Amino acid sequence: MKSQKTPQTMKPATAAKKLGVYLEATPAEFQEGVVSRDELNALQADPPEWLRDLRRNGPHPRSVVATKLGVSIGGLVRGGVTEALTTEQIEALKADIPSWLRKERATQADVRREEARLRERPVEPAKRPRS
Repeated sequence: MKSQKTPQTMKPATAAKKLGVYLEATPAEFQEGVVSRDELNALQADPPEWLRDLRRNGPHPRSVVATKLGVSIGGLVRGGVTEALTTEQIEALKADIPSWLRKERATQADVRREEARLRERPVEPAKRPRS
């Protein structure tokens, strides 16, 4: 007798992260249930209106806000942004470019340059200690 395979499920927070949306802005039935892998795939393949609206207008999770502003999540916190932002709020920040955002973008650019430099550097073989 074969046992039936149980579907792989995830918590709503995990599914929201995979979908790139802010969990607290999702419908109550999404927040209160579990999401199967098949349901997640269906949401990604053919997103319902609420998901399309969240992706378009927000509020967006910090990871998405950071990406849209070109800074790190830590940079957002240093700039005083601790809440989810809407697309409109993000666009206002991009238009105004406060000093903290200018500074954090410069920091992020420095980090990326350093990472690129390290990737291009030849790897030296590890030296063995003499016995």
